[in-house]
Amino acid sequence: MNCRRHGKKPTIALWMLVAIADVAILVAAAGVVTMLLILAGLLVLGGGVVAARMLMNSQRTPVPVRQRSAEAAVVRRRA
Repeated sequence: MNCRRHGKKPTIALWMLVAIADVAILVAAAGVVTMLLILAGLLVLGGGVVAARMLMNSQRTPVPVRQRSAEAAVVRRRA
C-alpha cells in the first residue's frame, strides 16, 4: 500500500509550519521590539551556557603523552 506511517517527515513539516505561524502570531501580538529583546536574552543565555561548558572542559587535567601512548600500546596488544 502507499500509506505512510505516522510520525514521518510530512507530519514534522506540518508541525514546523505550525510553529512558524505561532511565532508570527506572537510577534504580531507582542511587538517586534519585545520579540527582539526576548531573542537577545536567549542568545545571551545560550552564550553563557557555552562559555560555562568551555570553562569546565578547560579545567580538566590533561593526560600526559607518555600515559596515552602506554594505554594505546596495551590496547594494541589486547586486540
